[in-house]
Amino acid sequence: MEKLTVLPYTPQLEALFTIIRNKDTKRNEFLFYSERIIRLLIEEALNHLPTQEKIITTPTGTKFTGSEFVGKLCAVPIVRAGESMEKAVREVCRAIRIGKILIQRDEETAQPKLIYHKLPQDISKRHVLLLDPMLATGGSVCKAIEVLKHNGVPEEKIIFINLISAPEGITTFQNYAPGVKIITGFIDPKLNEKAYIIPGLGDFGDLYFGT
Repeated sequence: MEKLTVLPYTPQLEALFTIIRNKDTKRNEFLFYSERIIRLLIEEALNHLPTQEKIITTPTGTKFTGSEFVGKLCAVPIVRAGESMEKAVREVCRAIRIGKILIQRDEETAQPKLIYHKLPQDISKRHVLLLDPMLATGGSVCKAIEVLKHNGVPEEKIIFINLISAPEGITTFQNYAPGVKIITGFIDPKLNEKAYIIPGLGDFGDLYFGT
């Protein structure tokens, strides 16, 4: 699974996940600690962007061979829960362009349905950070990938970032878009009969936005 990266489960990350999974955690604490995890995920995702060599001169007058990012970047949250990840992206990536994709479940077919999308006009020339905190069945994110590909973004330029994934969703996603990289914080054991991630943490969007 070279396209799948899971954050190292350090004592710090374990403590952060314990806080946000706890049903007794207050909203202000949920916001603070979930945003810390999101920041770690964004930082990891940036490690997967292409770079090229760059030689600079330090204040001591010495040449230093380093690197610089290649190409433009944009972030595309899947509305609504994915918008919770925008703050961390903006803190790490200066003046980043932001797109939006809104997908809802069709009550008649039970399939994900595209409701709205607004993307940068030059998105086909950009690397895309696709944002959604939970990967359950994989239906919504596969639909989002379809939208991005329809707008000219190749799979190899998409990185999907989420906090918690279910094995079923990972399998569905990798079968649909094998070229897309997944950066996740944790892989939970399973989905239940209602397609909720177990143990999970409930509805991330409701917890984050207080609805």
